[in-house]
Amino acid sequence: MGGGNHTSLGSFRHLLLNLSPCSILFFFLKSGQIKFECSQEGNPLKRKPAPPSPQTRRLQKKAKSGIKEAGLPKFPSQKPLTDAKDSDASGNRPFVKTSCLFKNNPEIPDIQRTSVKQVQEKVFTSDSFDQLGLHPHLVSTLISVLKISSMTSVQKQTIPILLQGKDALVRSQTGSGKTLAYGIPLVQALQRAEPKIKRGDGPYALVLVPTRELALQSFETVQKLLKPFTWIVPGVLMGGEKKKSEKARLRKGINILIATPGRLVDHINSTKCIHFRHIQWLILDEADRILDLGFEKAVTAILNAINADSEKRQNVLLSATLTEGVSRLADISLHDPVYISIAEGSLGSNTSKAEACAKEDGGVSAVSLEERGFAVPENLQQNVVVVPSKLRLVTLAAFILGKLKFEKCNKMIVFFSSCEQVEFHHTLFHKVLAADLEQPWLPPSPLTFARLHGDMKQEERTSVFQDFLQSKTSILLCTDVAARGLDLPQVTWIVQYNPPASLAEYVHRVGRTARIGSHGNSLLILAPSEAEYVNFLASCKINVSEMKMESVLSSLMKDDRFKGSQRGNKKFHSDDPQEVRRRATILQTEFENYVHSNAETVQRAKKALQSFIRSYATYPASLKHIFHVKSLHLGHVAKSFGLRDAPKNLSATSAFPKQAKNQKQKRREFLLKKTRGKRRLAEILQSEYSSGLDMVASKVKRKKKLASLETER
Repeated sequence: MGGGNHTSLGSFRHLLLNLSPCSILFFFLKSGQIKFECSQEGNPLKRKPAPPSPQTRRLQKKAKSGIKEAGLPKFPSQKPLTDAKDSDASGNRPFVKTSCLFKNNPEIPDIQRTSVKQVQEKVFTSDSFDQLGLHPHLVSTLISVLKISSMTSVQKQTIPILLQGKDALVRSQTGSGKTLAYGIPLVQALQRAEPKIKRGDGPYALVLVPTRELALQSFETVQKLLKPFTWIVPGVLMGGEKKKSEKARLRKGINILIATPGRLVDHINSTKCIHFRHIQWLILDEADRILDLGFEKAVTAILNAINADSEKRQNVLLSATLTEGVSRLADISLHDPVYISIAEGSLGSNTSKAEACAKEDGGVSAVSLEERGFAVPENLQQNVVVVPSKLRLVTLAAFILGKLKFEKCNKMIVFFSSCEQVEFHHTLFHKVLAADLEQPWLPPSPLTFARLHGDMKQEERTSVFQDFLQSKTSILLCTDVAARGLDLPQVTWIVQYNPPASLAEYVHRVGRTARIGSHGNSLLILAPSEAEYVNFLASCKINVSEMKMESVLSSLMKDDRFKGSQRGNKKFHSDDPQEVRRRATILQTEFENYVHSNAETVQRAKKALQSFIRSYATYPASLKHIFHVKSLHLGHVAKSFGLRDAPKNLSATSAFPKQAKNQKQKRREFLLKKTRGKRRLAEILQSEYSSGLDMVASKVKRKKKLASLETER
């Protein structure tokens, strides 16, 4: 018996030796000798859940049928936005990923604002145009077509001087009627010219403006003034239009030519039919902006072309701000000019607030005009709000919702510092704020967003400009292309999302509202590190009132879209700070969800962020202590563009493209030196270790080839 067991055990061992490891493992699992209930370390291993019993299935069916009978909404399952490490241990954390908007923010400083006396102008006078001795048809056109019966202060002081044939340098606040101040004497002088003006004579007057929109607006105003004088033909030349059609108009003849400097220089160089033999007027509207846009060389070329054909003419320079560059331009183009400034305290005069002062040459320079402060509209209420960088986007959105959705008859312009920011915010607000957020039971949003910047095609820019003029409630997101000279009626709010780089730009931006005596408001959004900008404005005689960020965000309490999911029917007061913060977080999450919905929107956000940093680096040296790139927290700034984190490839080099270019150039030179060294080493090694057989072989081949040629001969 024992021998049999020994024999069977030996055969079993022999069998095990011949089996594969997988077969042995299957054998022991089948026999139940090994159980994978726990690992050797004692940690339980994951197992698939057991299928539900028939009784459990019946209970689940009853529960589903109960929900259907109760009529409760069945929401689609959504993937949580939070990571596993961010989820609460108790499992009670809400679905919305909080953006930490109200944590780790810098303290908002108290604005120490000193009250200063602003430079004011009286816009209207009681004098009528009948007192100027104008043509009766021109006066009737002003009353019937333009609906104007009395003159403004700048018109009262400027028109008589220009009718006398003198050169003038005019400074007056935005929206005071400067276009008519030169347009009326221009038409009056040309309609009485002898011999009578013919279309084929060419330009008698040239009006230079900085932007295309201002060129169109000035052309429409002059066209209305010329309604009774049909033999005088106005025309406009500007970039974006077809040069072929412009050349055709120039061949037929244009008597009053309104143009942007770049396009006019292009025609001077390429169009043979353009000439200035009959030129009598040269008008530079918004002269400082023409120089700021880099048109100084173009203006010099235009002046040389005009002087070559006709030296005697009347010159006028107009702007709301007169800078040192304009003073240099005035020295070149004006002859014994009259300086006109419509402001209280200007030129050191003792005239009253209702009067203007006009001094002859030598009275004051344009630089001293700037040092005495800029005039802003009297009915303009200026505000400032200090907001941490992370909260800038939701604060702007809450302000737009509060003013245009819950208040009627409001029209708003929001200024940005770059075209990329305009494009990004226009798409973002259109998709998030103006959309119904898949809630069809709510009324449609009344918000309509438009955009305007220099990278748009001319046809689109013209269409947007006209649509915004005709709309009653709209939001225009734009760059400084819309900050100069444009008469945009019924604009009630100006928002400066990015502070301007100069005081002149600030004055021109806020001057788009409160025009011709109407009321208007402006809001300047600053970061805590930029609060010193308020004192800078005060030093230039500009008063701003502080608006609290909490009061702006409280408008979110009026919008049920950002209420979120709340247990019960709990009601919140508008002054509940906790609920305001919760709704601001929900709005920020909506922005972030849209930005991160696909790779294209993320790339747009990154591009807008980089353009903001580049523009932030261009502030002048006098404002570097307020606006400096190193003071920016890139992670917080990224939040204001809907990005959850700062891009990894974002660095200081993106803000300084010249430095980045220099670094790339140095790197390229280093690589070239490195490759030259490697190539030289390879040549040395090849010459050092070459056997010389390749040279011998080539000589032998050459001899054989020559021999074969000789035999053929």
